[in-house]
Amino acid sequence: MQDKQVEPKTTLIIIDDHPLFREGIKRILNCEETLEVLAEGKDGIEAIELTGQHSPDIVILDLNMRKTNGIEAVRNLINQYPETKVIILSTHDDENDVIYALQSGVLGYLLKETGANSLVKAVKAVAKGESYLHPCVAYKLLKAYRHLASTANHKKRFQQPSVRLPLHLLSRRESEVLQLLADGKSNRNLGEALYISEKTVKSHVNNILKKMEVNDRTQAVVTAIKNGWVKVR
Repeated sequence: MQDKQVEPKTTLIIIDDHPLFREGIKRILNCEETLEVLAEGKDGIEAIELTGQHSPDIVILDLNMRKTNGIEAVRNLINQYPETKVIILSTHDDENDVIYALQSGVLGYLLKETGANSLVKAVKAVAKGESYLHPCVAYKLLKAYRHLASTANHKKRFQQPSVRLPLHLLSRRESEVLQLLADGKSNRNLGEALYISEKTVKSHVNNILKKMEVNDRTQAVVTAIKNGWVKVR
């Protein structure tokens, strides 16, 4: 009869500046046969030291410790011990904190309101290399993503395409005149903008109409907009 194989334990370190909270988390995790808390610490400095001493599979870390910046602690920890997986356990669900944490390499993000079963489930998922987000955190991330996607689509929809000057057809000066026609400038205003006389303006306009094979300035502007030769301002 073959001996039953014993599943290897997932080892953990808990980093939080509240001793009672650490004790509660440790008791929950140590009740699981496959989980074992090796040590506890109160700040980012101890997170680095204890990880070096014990080489845990997972570090559970609070982002809002009094003496250290949680994000910096995460980055330092992952940079020095890239094989160690990190789970954030925080009171804050701000999407910026979540995004920074995930960008730093965190695999799990839980809120301290998380129940015992969810905590164990998250730890086991992260131990397998999977990610795990508290439902409220996931919802906020999804909401932020939808907002960004909506904004990007809106900008894309109304963004002016880059203007291609019709230099194959008009001179550069005539292209400038065409743009000012699209802006609704009169001959007088157009002359003032380009520091030329109204007579010269009329000459440019006539040349534009002839080269574009249109009857008036309105047709010239409509054709220019369709071809992307002017900006609609």
